[in-house]
Amino acid sequence: MTPSAPWHPGEIAAQKRAGSFEQMQLIGPRAMRDRMPDQHREFFSQLPLIVLGAEDPTGHLWATALFGDPGFIQSPDAVTLLIHSQVNRHDPLADALQAGHDIGLLGIELETRRRNRLNATITAHTTDQIALRVKQSFGNCPKYIQVRQRALNPAYGDFSAIDFTQLNTELAGFIGTSDTFFIASQYRDASRQNNRGIDLSHRGGRPGFIKLSDDRTLLIPDYAGNNFFNTLGNLTVNPQAGLLFPDFRRGDMIHMSGRAEIVWRDSETLPFEGVERMIRFTLQQGRLVTHSLPYLYSGVDYSPFNPAV
Repeated sequence: MTPSAPWHPGEIAAQKRAGSFEQMQLIGPRAMRDRMPDQHREFFSQLPLIVLGAEDPTGHLWATALFGDPGFIQSPDAVTLLIHSQVNRHDPLADALQAGHDIGLLGIELETRRRNRLNATITAHTTDQIALRVKQSFGNCPKYIQVRQRALNPAYGDFSAIDFTQLNTELAGFIGTSDTFFIASQYRDASRQNNRGIDLSHRGGRPGFIKLSDDRTLLIPDYAGNNFFNTLGNLTVNPQAGLLFPDFRRGDMIHMSGRAEIVWRDSETLPFEGVERMIRFTLQQGRLVTHSLPYLYSGVDYSPFNPAV
């Protein structure tokens, strides 16, 4: 794998437009690593779930999650991660996690607001294990994460899958009141540098922070963050995106794949106060998989950073 600078051209373009480029030139070499520090390796090993993004065989991006008892993720060395888990056969990525494919991962601990990210390449995949080689590893601040307490889902395993290409009243209502989702995006070119690949990011806010302009289109404010612009940098060049909305109360997962564009305030009036840009996501394919979360989460403590809706 060829070593690389911290940022790819899409990230640089987004940073320049947002005015954070010079700051990121200083921060990038310290923040973006080609291996996991020991505290990240320990963090991953204590998690009961990990969120990931990848392409399906048709080239669509999706986001999903894998689960297990704490310890189901192991790191034998600083560039290797082993995930001992099976992909649900109803999952849109059930046939996608093959050796040689890129993958983006987010380890998130909802009870503590900790999260760490990495981008990797799959080196091997068996029935119950995915082996990864790390390309980029970096931490994230706890902004916009809602604290939740975990309990077992008694209905886990009662799976059913429903495909959709537009949001019905129930799905639209759920998304319109959600406070958490995850987004997968991708930057790829002929280079083999470590900063290429798939990224998986968390997004959060007060219930109602996502607006729907029709039954296929989501308008999502981009709140101030770490100024890395990993997701927006990918979308600047490649509009493919995958969204995951976990239903923490019922134990379902709502997967959506489509196209996303960045809309800047200086180019269009935004339906949000206090943000300089938003993401406009247009659904192409979706899948609801019922009871696919083995854990339920309750007792929401909203992030103090969430802007008012």
